[in-house]
Amino acid sequence: MSGGGAGTEAGDVPDSYALYASEQTEARFTDWVRARAEPSWTEATGHRFTAELRADTLGDDAFRQYLIQDYAFLETLVGVFGHAVGDAPTMAAKSRLSDFLGVLTADENDYFERSFDALGTDEETYADPDLTPTTRAFEDLLVRAAGEGGYAETLAVLVPAEWIYLSWATPEPNQRPDRFYLAEWVDLHANEEFEEFVGWLRAELDREGAAASSRRQARLERLFGRTVELEVAFFDAAYDPDTPPSGGGETW
Repeated sequence: MSGGGAGTEAGDVPDSYALYASEQTEARFTDWVRARAEPSWTEATGHRFTAELRADTLGDDAFRQYLIQDYAFLETLVGVFGHAVGDAPTMAAKSRLSDFLGVLTADENDYFERSFDALGTDEETYADPDLTPTTRAFEDLLVRAAGEGGYAETLAVLVPAEWIYLSWATPEPNQRPDRFYLAEWVDLHANEEFEEFVGWLRAELDREGAAASSRRQARLERLFGRTVELEVAFFDAAYDPDTPPSGGGETW
């Protein structure tokens, strides 16, 4: 649940899962890719944006900018989860992913509409916004991972995208913002159902990653790490939307 890995660098972690697993009593593939994603993982889960959000000190302009981009990104995220449904190896996995799709398209969509209204943002502004360089890069990463890879590659971008939100939303259970659009954003990512879903997603990637070839494991690690980097950039863009993400270019 916590961010974990704080104070480590990717270089301190074996660059192959086989070597990492040989040094662990109970190795998990997701623990390895998370550790390899440092220091970006700690930057994402402890970002200024999320700290200010939980403390209710985040400016409305920054949250409005973030929310507009996140709403635009949601369509891509829904598409990638839909792709995962098609690739999932069992009916039980397809059902679990489909249930989460219902949350994204119903509960979260309702939240966005109420929040935009409270923030004085008209539909014309949020329905078809200009995407920041980071949003474009993030969408490209997710679409390519799902379209050019398989179930494991899709999980490699979905797991960090959801796990980071669980991690930043849960450290201070008694710290709840007063503004409803901040409080409900925390609530959407700090609840038992979401925690269980992220745990299930991790278990899926643990299984798929451990069974993959060493070459594919390296690809999954790169996808996971790039997703974490872009989560950091996405939070950064709430304050400075025109700054391109690190890593060069707008696509992956």
